[in-house]
Amino acid sequence: MINKERIKVIISDLDGTLLNSEHQISDYTKSIFQKLHQENYLIIVATGRHHLDALPIVEGLGCPVYLVTSNGARIHSPKKELLFSFDIKSDAIKSVLALKIDSEFTTVLFKEKVWQTNKENKKLNSFQTVMNYPPEIVDFTTIEDLSAIKLFFTHNDHQKLVELKDKILADHSDDFDYAFSLPFCLEFMDKSVDKSVAVLKILEKENFTFKESIFFGDGFNDEKMLIAAGKSLIMKNATEGLKNKLSHLEVIATNDDDGVAKYLAHKILNIEI
Repeated sequence: MINKERIKVIISDLDGTLLNSEHQISDYTKSIFQKLHQENYLIIVATGRHHLDALPIVEGLGCPVYLVTSNGARIHSPKKELLFSFDIKSDAIKSVLALKIDSEFTTVLFKEKVWQTNKENKKLNSFQTVMNYPPEIVDFTTIEDLSAIKLFFTHNDHQKLVELKDKILADHSDDFDYAFSLPFCLEFMDKSVDKSVAVLKILEKENFTFKESIFFGDGFNDEKMLIAAGKSLIMKNATEGLKNKLSHLEVIATNDDDGVAKYLAHKILNIEI
């Protein structure tokens, strides 16, 4: 049961949540978020994507949005002002890459204006409908400064990513937090970085609390937000592991069925759907 009168803040993930399978926001979803803005709800988008990648997407909503990117390593205001930033230290990344990670993994360092990778990956490129944040193929052994917003690995075999995660954390559990934003995406952030930590900074700035928020997510990088928010919803297309782990939470329609917008229209805006 939702206490509609208590909700003042709308928070959503992007991929698998606001975005459909074509990595786009539907016109229906845009219209609902514009109505929410007109009703004075604070809107926050919290994503694992880089800010240069995410900014043109949230602009498409047609309303002011706080943007949390790289799982909390960056915060931008509705006016695109950088409010917070935090990078992983170069030495920490060097120690991970020194583990001689097999070349079958696509390795990516998300930097401020470019993402450096060991090889081209068309699947990753397809996530950018506009190539606003270009890839650069590099030999990581020749780069002196490896500091980055996020360290990322992808492989079609989820189990191989799990094994890689265990290998890295065996000696680096004090340095990194990790998340599977999708089954084929393994992400490492500095231990201090999380979507929920970044969102809390925004809530405090705007004089709101988590109890006044509603959050929508689909990935394990959303887990702490799903626990923290006053009301949390999981997408039907989320991984079964996340739905089972947080089985007390309500599951709503898929991202391809405008699940977020339809829920907000019906439960918050009292619009018949």
